Amino acid sequence: MFDPMSDHPLLQATGIHKSYGDVDVLKGIDLTVNEAEIVSVVGASGAGKSTLLHILGTLDRPDKGKVEMEGKTISKLPARELAYFRNRRIGFVFQFHNLLPEFTALENVCIPGYIGKRPDKEVEARARELLAMLGLEERLNHKPSQLSGGEQQRTAVARALVNNPALVFADEPSGNLDSHNAEELHKLFFDLRQELGTGFVIVTHNPALAAMADRKLTIEDGRIKP
Repeated sequence: MFDPMSDHPLLQATGIHKSYGDVDVLKGIDLTVNEAEIVSVVGASGAGKSTLLHILGTLDRPDKGKVEMEGKTISKLPARELAYFRNRRIGFVFQFHNLLPEFTALENVCIPGYIGKRPDKEVEARARELLAMLGLEERLNHKPSQLSGGEQQRTAVARALVNNPALVFADEPSGNLDSHNAEELHKLFFDLRQELGTGFVIVTHNPALAAMADRKLTIEDGRIKP
């Protein structure tokens, strides 16, 4: 069991700016995410939520500012070192599950572990454990087309967790689900935090999910509202 309100900073972003052409998307974002904390990020479309998530998750780099995680300034790491850190310490869940259609649920979940060059048996055992935890033990050998939308998204969550990341970034994770499956997914994040001590940063338009988080951050005009 983990303390969800640990005050140990896991991730810290300072002075994050990002522009695309003449458009200033992020205009000086400062934020901290603590260990095992669930933070929701809300705001109107175009406010910069996904851009911020991609920068925090190292999928994009800021024009100015820095992102630190576990004592490393990850926004400045060379590409190869950054890819290794991202694979081992960060997970991602997107609105569309992005499962590879030719592979089974089990194989899809194992892929980040194989990329990280962990032993195959260790990766497969962890993938089976996570899929069972998510109620998918009977669906290991089903391909994505044979899974429901909720099952596909839970498979994507297992994939995000297979390397035991410290932090998972979720971009509209329930945006493609019906209300029942969305509610189940939201509960799942909190269960996983309690079981595994994983932190989550969740961009969402879903007010119920946003309100469940330990903290809710609102982005408006490229800044976090006080």
